[in-house]
Amino acid sequence: MHVSVNGVRLFFDVEGAKFVPDGAAMREKPVLLMLHGGPGADHSIYRPAYSALADIAQIVYLDHRGNGRSEDGPRERWNLAQWGDDLRAFCEVLDIVDPIVLGASFGGMVAMAYATRHPAHPSKLILISTAASGAEHLDRRIELFERFGGPEVGALARRRFLETQGHDQASLDAWGRLAIPHYFRKPRDPDMARRAINRSEVLHWFTRPGGEGNGFDMSGDLHRIQCPTLVLGGEDDPIHPIESQADIAAALPPHLVRFERFADCGHACMPDAPERTTAVIRDFITRQLFV
Repeated sequence: MHVSVNGVRLFFDVEGAKFVPDGAAMREKPVLLMLHGGPGADHSIYRPAYSALADIAQIVYLDHRGNGRSEDGPRERWNLAQWGDDLRAFCEVLDIVDPIVLGASFGGMVAMAYATRHPAHPSKLILISTAASGAEHLDRRIELFERFGGPEVGALARRRFLETQGHDQASLDAWGRLAIPHYFRKPRDPDMARRAINRSEVLHWFTRPGGEGNGFDMSGDLHRIQCPTLVLGGEDDPIHPIESQADIAAALPPHLVRFERFADCGHACMPDAPERTTAVIRDFITRQLFV
């Protein structure tokens, strides 16, 4: 389905009903709004893993502008502020009130942009394997890629994070072939990549030299977030190390944050630890009082 938001048509899909029979009444479920990673991917990377939450929430999957099945709009609006504002406007168009917003990796960056710009809007946030700054813990990333992938992958990471020549198409192709498999501790389902709609142009735009992906910093704005926030991270994540998750948790209002570290787990948590990740998220969604 598509809906017009801020001058572009955004694609979304829905899993599960909003109201379900519960004895003599209809029980309302919260909306879990899913923000995919990338940029340049689509919502399909969350399926079917997150379907396990459809009994406790109505799941709404959204493709960001320029990503997946959504329209591009002007490239100058491929930025975190716009993607965050799109999310708020998307909810207004569909009359989604008090959403629980989940974002992993790049999706977490969009979630933070949205929640710092519109702090009264979400009811809860779930931030997984993400970063509040584009230039943090670069040496740690390189160290981890070299540990898991050897000298060749370490050199590739060094070019990507510290040198401008790491963003041409040849380097991106090498990154996908040699480095991305080390994001995770367990092999990913190859059909997941085949199903996804990959839009390399938005990735190029975001990560180009001088692009926002290398220079954004929301660390000083995280105190604006007003809702309970769950922060998850894998201790073996080379692209967004656990130190980045600790930084996010430390910058949030302490009475609102819950921080969960996943040992022997890489990027996005769900691929490497699906049972524990699902259990922690279920508990966070269903808990009425946040302590």
